[in-house]
Amino acid sequence: MASAYLNRTVSSASNRRTFTFSAFIKRSKLGLFQSIIGANSGNDTSFFFSFDNDDTLAFGQGASTYIKTNRIFRDVNGWYHIVLAVDTTNATANNRTRLYINGVEETSFGTRNNPSVNTDLAWNSTVDNSVGADKPNTGARNYFDGYISHAVHVDGTQLTPTSFGEFDSNGVWKPKTSPSVTYGTNGFFLKMDNSGNMGLDSSGNSNNFTTSGTITQAKDTPSNVFATWNALYGFFTYTSTYANGNTTVTTGSSQIEGNPATLGASSGKYYWEVKYSAKSGGTDQPFIGISSTQATSNSHELGNFPDDYAWYTDNGTGYLSNNNTYSNVGLTAYTVGDVISVALDLDNNKLYFAKNGTWEKSADPTSGSTGTGAISITATSSTPLGFYFPSVADGTTSYNATFDANFGNGYFGTTAVTSAGANASGNGIFEYDVPTGYTALSTKGLDS
Repeated sequence: MASAYLNRTVSSASNRRTFTFSAFIKRSKLGLFQSIIGANSGNDTSFFFSFDNDDTLAFGQGASTYIKTNRIFRDVNGWYHIVLAVDTTNATANNRTRLYINGVEETSFGTRNNPSVNTDLAWNSTVDNSVGADKPNTGARNYFDGYISHAVHVDGTQLTPTSFGEFDSNGVWKPKTSPSVTYGTNGFFLKMDNSGNMGLDSSGNSNNFTTSGTITQAKDTPSNVFATWNALYGFFTYTSTYANGNTTVTTGSSQIEGNPATLGASSGKYYWEVKYSAKSGGTDQPFIGISSTQATSNSHELGNFPDDYAWYTDNGTGYLSNNNTYSNVGLTAYTVGDVISVALDLDNNKLYFAKNGTWEKSADPTSGSTGTGAISITATSSTPLGFYFPSVADGTTSYNATFDANFGNGYFGTTAVTSAGANASGNGIFEYDVPTGYTALSTKGLDS
């Protein structure tokens, strides 16, 4: 959401002491105060349920923090199921606020100042109630930066996570798409499945929210997690910046090592697209490729190691960057605005590149072991990491590049693909046709 949110001004106050809020959440940006929900009734009674600056999770109102976890939440790849269950009428102080993460109750808190019995909260009162942000008394809203799915508010009942989630056949905790709950007067269910109305309430209450800013609907869900650029990567003087749910990366000025994705693969066939969207300073020196080696220096550019392979452009000439060598192997140059398709065949250890829908070297990603037009790569069983990860980089500290990845979400940054290609088999939306036998780099794709 970044700088967008959903809000609704409640017309009639209901139960301000007992409620449950549940949502599946995937974080993108860390180290900032970001609110999942918030409300304000003035007089320093701003209500918040937020990630704090130290990446803990906190709930409170006004100057009072009722709970703050010891646990930090820094996973930018997977989804969290977070349930806040409140009943300030409970005689047992520790039961007035209960927090559950992925179906398990949180019991370790750095701060626990239970609300007084029968405390009335701003949530559910006739004020601005927001999802994806708060509404402080002064200053700007604190926006949540990431993904939110299946946001449910139950007005008047304190519930447990089993009302909203369940284990699938693989033992993975997944959302219930039709929770069997009594929503109450101000209850709502935001599925986020209507791209034209992200605030549509599916509870039957018609408690619809208004969208402020631009909210992009993603294919990334708790049931199918897609790769993004890995915002946690960076062991050196790392200054790359990330945006749009970490599908956009702008390289920094103090390093040239790769910016890898959150998901890698050891077998199978995968397809993704990267748009070289912008540059600043210097000449074109972008790298788009794969890596199976952990860089140990910020001078280890993408292609420095035997198990790095990148399509590199320099001064209008295309090269293969591999093993610290640039080779003329028939790759042409690309420039700002071009969309690069990558087809990775780990069953036959082949790598293919296309520019704006045309395969380089007249390649055929469906040619199997023949590898027509392919770049032959080392088998994952013989690489340091045992997996290949998509990666991008720039070639000099005097130049910065911006890359928008489409790992299947159907967007380059905030711009939707112009005309979806064929053959994605329901696993992602791409600009160009997906080669037969290939899938998106997602948990569903990896599982298949």
